[in-house]
Amino acid sequence: MGTITARPRKDGTTGYTAQIKIKRGGRFVFSQAQTFDREAAAKAWIKRKEAELAKPGALDAAMKPKGTLSDTIDEYLRLSRKDIGKTKAQVLDTIKGHDLASKALADIRSQDVVAWARWLGETRQPQTVQNYVSHLSAVFSVARAAWGHDIDRNIMRDANETMKHFGITSKSGKRDRRPTVDEINRLMVHFVDRAKRRNSMPMHRVIAFALYSSRRQEEITRITWADLEEGRVMVRDMKNPGEKVGNDVWCALVPEAEAIARAMPKQAAQIFPFSTDAISAAFTRACKVLDIADLHFHDLRHEGASRLFEMGWTIPRVAEVTGHRSWQSLQRYSHLRQTGDKWDGWEWLPVVTAP
Repeated sequence: MGTITARPRKDGTTGYTAQIKIKRGGRFVFSQAQTFDREAAAKAWIKRKEAELAKPGALDAAMKPKGTLSDTIDEYLRLSRKDIGKTKAQVLDTIKGHDLASKALADIRSQDVVAWARWLGETRQPQTVQNYVSHLSAVFSVARAAWGHDIDRNIMRDANETMKHFGITSKSGKRDRRPTVDEINRLMVHFVDRAKRRNSMPMHRVIAFALYSSRRQEEITRITWADLEEGRVMVRDMKNPGEKVGNDVWCALVPEAEAIARAMPKQAAQIFPFSTDAISAAFTRACKVLDIADLHFHDLRHEGASRLFEMGWTIPRVAEVTGHRSWQSLQRYSHLRQTGDKWDGWEWLPVVTAP
């Protein structure tokens, strides 16, 4: 049953707020209010609204959350208990900048998703577009299951089939780029020279540690002195599908990596107290200056794992270092044959391990 409340306004007039509240099981499940200048209009609104809600299925429909895709993304970000990560947050923010985000969820169709993906594809590779689509699918799934949004389950399925057919999206290919000893030597010369400057980041040690430890960039920056033990290190929030925050794993540490870590000055809780943005920018800039083409910081992890296989290590033993839960993920290295350690006697190891 509706109620009307008269409230005086600052201009001397009176506003009539009509409100409808409906209970189910002893709790309010629906509430809506609107203010009118005349009491008669407020009464008419209540009568019309109550008649609408009395129709079969009308109350259930009215109870479902309303809002645009942009609103839903904001709610997804606000309520997510897990750290979704900087990359996913940036992806969702980019989605909000497209016309698709202004649509109500119930009005979005597969052709809208395909059109948005085509727009992305104008400036991004199909593998990147696929990543964006995956994040959008996650928002849709949560909105339907957790908040009851009226979203057709077939939207993303149909859109995915179409995007794949036309090559708008594709799976990421396995990257096999490995640095040469000469390339790393050139980077060492470059960064050792810069390390002489005051308050300079010791990128030569960061690079060497990444190569020997097979650790990801963000993992390196989170390692504390308390996480370092003889022959092993606690890797905080290790990346893993569907799980990251709280996924702390002990990983084996080869002697070279441990020596590099212990050579770092104890100036902070972290062994490498630097931001991932600073490391990434410095590495990318150096490669450009030195004309080292298509080398990513993450390729150092690939090099570290490859080195162990070429030294004759088994998959289980390598997994203890890299932290892979699934040995299948390491099958990509199965083509490698024991050829020895190309970093044996590396001239820069004494430099990066010196206190």
